Amino acid sequence: MVKWMDRRIEVVVLLLILTVFMAACTGTNEQGQPQDEQQTEQAEPLNWEVPPFAAVDQNGTEVTLEDLKGKVWLADFIFTRCPDVCPPMTANMTNVQQELKEQGVDVEIISFSVDPEHDQPEMLKKFAGNYDLSLDNWRFLSGYDQETIESFAREGFKGDIKRVQDEEDKPLQINHPVSFFLVNPEGKVYERYDGMDPDIDQMVKDIREISS
Repeated sequence: MVKWMDRRIEVVVLLLILTVFMAACTGTNEQGQPQDEQQTEQAEPLNWEVPPFAAVDQNGTEVTLEDLKGKVWLADFIFTRCPDVCPPMTANMTNVQQELKEQGVDVEIISFSVDPEHDQPEMLKKFAGNYDLSLDNWRFLSGYDQETIESFAREGFKGDIKRVQDEEDKPLQINHPVSFFLVNPEGKVYERYDGMDPDIDQMVKDIREISS
């Protein structure tokens, strides 16, 4: 009787070990979803429609959504007085631009200022001059008001813009999206990437896919 109970206990323990092992192999994301389901979701286009906008670039030239229709473009949100994330984001986008050019991938780059009152065209051009980038296909935009850019980012890119520090004796702080957004020729956001650590290979793959 004792031996039979010992054997039964051994079987139960073995089943528990196998169950734990199988669960570990599946894995979950932060929401508790299985990784294979997460990957399937990430493969689907976001399809966020970019709302119409009117702006001016670093040369004072007007730029609208209509100018970008039929084109593939990358977008991000920055400001020239940014004390933290904007410089590395712009450096990373510069690397993306250079890699895309080397691979013969045609794409426009649009950087929206989240501090438009300060970031007049001359300030945007000066900011761009700090990086080894080409302005042939990269436009830094302002020419709208604060409320407009906040609404635009929220509606089209699902991101919030909020001024959290605006005192003269302290660095200006504006919370804003830190992603790079890929927009398809129909004017819809197809995918987003970590602007602080972009996966350039994946970006090239996605751009080729929606350009074909």
